[in-house]
Amino acid sequence: MTGYPHLNNSARKALDLSIDDRISYIRAPRWIGYPIALQLISKLEDLLVYPKSHRMPNLLIVGDTNNGKTMLIQRFCKKHLSNDNLEGEAIQIPVLYIQAPPVPDEGRFYDQILERLSAAFRCTDRLGKKFSQVMTLLHGVNIKMLVIDEIHHLLAGSLNKQRGFLNVIKFIGNDLQIPIVAIGTKDAYQALQTEPQLANRFEPSPLPLWRLDSEFLRLLVSFERMLPLKNPSNLSSSKLSNVIFTMTEGCIGEIAHLLVEASVLAVKSESETIDLSILKEMNWTAPSNRIYKLAQ
Repeated sequence: MTGYPHLNNSARKALDLSIDDRISYIRAPRWIGYPIALQLISKLEDLLVYPKSHRMPNLLIVGDTNNGKTMLIQRFCKKHLSNDNLEGEAIQIPVLYIQAPPVPDEGRFYDQILERLSAAFRCTDRLGKKFSQVMTLLHGVNIKMLVIDEIHHLLAGSLNKQRGFLNVIKFIGNDLQIPIVAIGTKDAYQALQTEPQLANRFEPSPLPLWRLDSEFLRLLVSFERMLPLKNPSNLSSSKLSNVIFTMTEGCIGEIAHLLVEASVLAVKSESETIDLSILKEMNWTAPSNRIYKLAQ
């Protein structure tokens, strides 16, 4: 297929799919390596090979809800999958990704780790037994980095619970001599301040909202090349880019969702392009207005 210069090769091929399959292709998750995300992944790569020491550096990735934090870390984790290690005694897991429990509960934290390691355990086991099992397994799989998503959940517990949970994290990092990466909303700053010694080890790395600038326009160009529509949309034009920015408020998760669903509508309507009429037809509510409506 030689036409459709506004699309990349993969999107051009998707034009040959049936309508249903093309919509499935449009809605499939996709990664765009924009500059700040690539810089953060580079930091993660550096941490992964950091020499073991008694005071390992840690990273705190902070950003608004739906602004690409989890997709970024999952992208990194996919580059460092577990190794069956057929010649050794145990599977090797360089990066262990878990979510912080909804409340800072030590037992639930151990449960999360044991589940990710596919270990046999009982939820009713004593904390001491779970802790010993967790540490033995983490040493055995040769873990090099622990990633804890939704770290702001710490704030859902009492001050004593928060301190106890953070002390566990600090002990794991010290004992294994591995970096810990925490991910959360802006509340994550506050959550880590409960344990000053630990907080001082975390380098804050914000994942900010987008601004209406040249980087944003390049992002829109990247999206347009990936979304299989037969006609160009010129998303980076001043007319469309301003509207898209206003509708999404610069949040990349919102940008992706808006453009994906607008593309689906463009396919179904046979217009095969995202224009102002398509965007108006979506009856979209900006993120801040959703919060206002829910509060009413």
